[in-house]
Amino acid sequence: MASAPKRFKAAVGSGAQGKSSADPLSGFLAWCGRAGVELNPKVRLSREGAVAGYGMLAAEELEAGEVLFTIPRTALLSQHTTSIHALLQEAQESLQSQSGWVPLLLALLHEYTASNSHWQPYFSLWQDFRSLDHPMFCFQEPLEEEEEDEKGPNPPMMVPVADILNHVANHNANLEYSPQCLRMVTTQPVRKGQEIFNTYGQMANWQLLHMYGFAEPYPGNSHDTADIQMVTLRRAALQRAKSEAQQQLVSEQWDFLCQLEMVGEEGAFVLGWDEVLTEEELSMTLKVLCMSEEEFKEYKEQDGWEDDSEEEENSTLSNEALCRLKNPCKKLLYDSVLLTLESYGADLKAEQDLLNNKEAYEKLSQREQQALHVRYGQKRILHQLLELVQ
Repeated sequence: MASAPKRFKAAVGSGAQGKSSADPLSGFLAWCGRAGVELNPKVRLSREGAVAGYGMLAAEELEAGEVLFTIPRTALLSQHTTSIHALLQEAQESLQSQSGWVPLLLALLHEYTASNSHWQPYFSLWQDFRSLDHPMFCFQEPLEEEEEDEKGPNPPMMVPVADILNHVANHNANLEYSPQCLRMVTTQPVRKGQEIFNTYGQMANWQLLHMYGFAEPYPGNSHDTADIQMVTLRRAALQRAKSEAQQQLVSEQWDFLCQLEMVGEEGAFVLGWDEVLTEEELSMTLKVLCMSEEEFKEYKEQDGWEDDSEEEENSTLSNEALCRLKNPCKKLLYDSVLLTLESYGADLKAEQDLLNNKEAYEKLSQREQQALHVRYGQKRILHQLLELVQ
């Protein structure tokens, strides 16, 4: 049975114990107590033992379903809770943007520079913002699909305490929402001393690096992806065309796919570990680019649609389905993967050797290390695809 959360105490790691109240983490914990945040006594906040920066660790064993902390909505920083909310409300029409982040960014600028800000102890956890490696600790509360269609997405907000938890794909905690508060709840048992991880969403490493400044080392990120640019399939198809007439056919097939909005000059086919995430687009593109002139003529006359439920069912491109592709489609996909791998600066083995060479790896800057993890994961996915379709 989950233990009831208690009011925040100075549950800091051993590296922060015994320090004065001027310690940022101690000051933040004191603020949490005043703000009504409740912390499970079986967890602690610390830099020691965390994969990066601050983290939350289990001081005792935790069961699945335990509430780690509860934070009232009054402690959240958003355009509605900032001291300049009236000003933002008055100027809301001029602050509208597709992302909805402009009001929050203005609120952050104001609260960070205001000496009497309610959130000053929260900001003190990150004392140096000159580095570009700090993640953006913003959350957007999910809506039901019907609500989002009607109102649009909720505006982003800052969630103290929740943003201290680091992210991994195989996370062991989730943030839950209620009208009065937010709760972090374990999704699986957690051993004593183990770090507690939240999820920032099902993100590939390139997305994590872009939005949060880090990437998960291989093979940790089960949501990682690799891209094959759509025009790369066209290039591979043109390379295998043996005559000017065949090249003209490929161009006509590509134009037809563009008309169907299956491909585009800037688009990409997205590959996951277990399946192709853009399965409809890739399945249709392979099919059309591998047609003979007669097959393509007949297909165009049907406007690209066929009453073939079996074919539609087989368009799901799982790894198993990729192995069952017809040989021309396999060859086209194989050649496209090779062209994609050529665009990288180093091959898979070279980067694997670098990852395995601790001395050489540690000479890389933090950003170079993160970029290496991104590239290596993408290449592993591409090489896996090569094996499936060879």
